[in-house]
This record gives sequence, structure tokens and C-alpha cells, in this order.
Amino acid sequence: MKYRTWVEISRANLLYNIAQFRQRIGERVALCGVVKSNAYGHGLKEVVGVIKDHVDWLAVDSVDEALSAREILGTEGKLILILGYTLFDRLLEVVENGFHQVIANFETLEKLKTICEQKQTPVFIHLKIETGTSRQGIWPADLPKYLDYIKANTWLKLAGASTHFANIEDTTDHSYAIKQLESFKAAVEFIERNGFKYFIKHTACSAAAILFPETYFDLVRIGISLYGLWSSPETLISSKQKGIELDLRPALTWKTRVAHLKTLPAGTPISYGCTEKVNLQTKVAILPVGYWDGLDRGLSCVGNVLIAGERCRVLGRVCMNMIIVEINHILEIKLEDEVVLIGKQGQEQITAEEIARKIGTINYEIVTRINPLLKRIVKSL
Repeated sequence: MKYRTWVEISRANLLYNIAQFRQRIGERVALCGVVKSNAYGHGLKEVVGVIKDHVDWLAVDSVDEALSAREILGTEGKLILILGYTLFDRLLEVVENGFHQVIANFETLEKLKTICEQKQTPVFIHLKIETGTSRQGIWPADLPKYLDYIKANTWLKLAGASTHFANIEDTTDHSYAIKQLESFKAAVEFIERNGFKYFIKHTACSAAAILFPETYFDLVRIGISLYGLWSSPETLISSKQKGIELDLRPALTWKTRVAHLKTLPAGTPISYGCTEKVNLQTKVAILPVGYWDGLDRGLSCVGNVLIAGERCRVLGRVCMNMIIVEINHILEIKLEDEVVLIGKQGQEQITAEEIARKIGTINYEIVTRINPLLKRIVKSL
């Protein structure tokens, strides 16, 4: 192995998670694999290579991600939906590549119309309806303006209408999400009354796909749970309350290696700021991973890694490229031994959720912030 620090992705677990959702949503609903933000840190190209034949759509955040996904897909006719904002100067690439684009402002619609007329090529747009997340989104009251403009310009094709839930995963009280769903239904009815019939309706994220079949419509967008992670502890609790049996298997393991071994005399200060001292003579291992790699500085003094199947605590501050861990209890250890930062080793496991709790964030951030320059390796198991 030529890598000091790397990420392994389980092909089997990715496909297992997809199968779990296929069984849940049925065959009539399209499944969209969300691979934005470097596939939630798992590696966009690697993940697309695994799932491309097992999902109906792919969703990304940007034109650049769409082009990367297309590079892996080759000539396959997989539909790619750009969820995020596209700069005016990049809209030509959307049109030329046949990408589907989420629309949430009128100016983008006008720019697309001009490009399409010049190129004599249609563009496929999905209107994002504002139902209560207060981010991207068209107010329902403004829909007539958008629909009239689309009807007047034949190159603009209404391919979809969508919304996104603000509070469906961080709570066990889903009343706000239900209100959003009703607002979306009303918007869809209005669009249909204005003569649009054949467009895809989609609202469901991972949590919605798990908990609420009424959110499925024509397509579900599976993000965090595609990778075997629960959207939140509350989503897991809600699923159990509803008697939903869903098994998710994390696809990511993050590893590094032992780069140095030494013994510190009692009273020796550790790392920058001398924030910690060892009380007794202490054996330590230095690992070539730090906050540049995505190992949060908040794990200073509280993080754990796995060596020889045992938990080893981070001593002192996390550095840019290194951490120091205590190894007094490890009987056999040598240079370049494998170390697990996230994942299983022996009977022990460190999860993204555990790390998130320690630094006060969510599992999404833990995996997504793993440096995209680190090598991703797809494993069959």
C-alpha cells in the first residue's frame, strides 16, 4: 500500500443500501442517488462508478460535478439533475450536455431562454417551490410569472417540480414537514391547472423516503442514507416508532498508518500549546493525519482511533498533518501498522455519529469534510 492516509468505500454496502430503498419505495418510483459534495465525502467518481447501473437519476450540486459524473457515465443515458445554483456563464454547458437544472430565480430562466434560442436546443428545468425552508425556492404566488414565461418559450421544458423539507429529520414532530408537503401539493395542482401535465414531482430526501411514503411522488432523492448513515438520531427513533425495518450499512472506512513511535517521560507536554501533559511514562504513536485531511481540530484530547483493534486516545491538539495517540495498552505495534479513524477494526468501531457528538456537529459534516484529495479506494466487500 502506497498511501499514508486513505478512504475505503464498500461496493457491497452501497448496493445493499440502494436495495433497501428500492424495496421500500417500490418499482414505480424513480430512485435518484445524490452524489453532490464529492458524494458526501465518499468520492464522486468512485461512487458513481458503483451505483450508475442501480439508480435512475444522479443529483449533483454544480455543473462541475455534473461533468465529472458524465465522464464516468460515458454514453449512458443517465439523467443528471443539478440541484444548486449555476452561474450565468456556465448555463451553456447545462444546455449543451442535456443536464436538468433546478430553477429558483427568474433571471436564470431568462438567460436559459436566450441560450436555447441561439443553440436551437431545449433545456430541462425543475422549478423549486418555496414551502418553508427559506433557501432556494419560488414563492407559490410567483408561479404564474414562471409558468407563463415557460409556455411562451418552447425551448424551455418543464421537466420537474420539487421542494425540500426543513424539519423532517431533526425532530420526531413532523407537523412542519406535513405543512410543507401540503403547500407543495397545492403548487403542483396549480401547475397542472395551467396546462402542465408531464413533469416529475419530487420532495423526498433520505428521511422522508424512510418515514413518509406520501412524499414519494415520482422520484426520491437519496443522499446521506445512500452511504449507510442515518439522517439523524431522531429519524432512527421515528422509524422504530413506526415499526419500519430498515438496515443501513456505512460504506466508508477512513484509515491512516503509524508513522513514528516513541516513549515520553512523565510530565512531558504534548503538541501545540502544551495543552496536555502525561502523568506517567507514556508510549505514543504519531499518525500522519490532521485537520488538513479533515480530522477536526475539535478532536484534540478527546478523539479516538483504532490500533490493533483497541481504542487509542488523541493526546493534545490535532495538528495540520499529524496527531499523537496514547498506545500504552497496545502490546504489539510497529511502523506502518494500519490505523482506523472511521470504521471497524476487530470488535471495535468508530462511527461518524460518535465523532459528530464529540465536536457538536452532524455525521454529514464529518464525512463530507474528509479532504477530497485523499485517495478513495473501492472495495468489493
